[in-house]
Amino acid sequence: MRNEFTIFYTDDDAEDLEFFTEVTNAIGDHLNLVTQDNGKKLLHDLENPPPNPHIVFLDLNMPGISGFDVLQQLRSSDDFKNLPIVIFSTSSDERVIAKSRELGASYYVSKPTDFSLLKKTIQHALSINWDTFIPSKENFVYLNS
Repeated sequence: MRNEFTIFYTDDDAEDLEFFTEVTNAIGDHLNLVTQDNGKKLLHDLENPPPNPHIVFLDLNMPGISGFDVLQQLRSSDDFKNLPIVIFSTSSDERVIAKSRELGASYYVSKPTDFSLLKKTIQHALSINWDTFIPSKENFVYLNS
């Protein structure tokens, strides 16, 4: 039996959700992608499994509950304090990156707009051993080149 890997991806941009879905479908059918278009839905889905995600990709700039707010809530919960959370944002602002790390994000990725770069980015995030990975200033940001 094949291991299925569940990814949650939360973003208010419908085009970004569709693009991410296309890329994960191209990676393989062992990936189970669950999307949410706002932070409130993500929190609801996490509190009401199944499925349980192996990793969460989270946009920051969303109306209502921002990605920062969601990140803070998840990190203050015993149930989700160790859940790998990859910030997936268009911003490459050092202050945004630093705040993401301070609030407990596992990793930071600037959204690629190219199909093959996004595929490589997602595959990289999925290849990390999150049980042993310790985010630091040096390894926190994925350089998608």
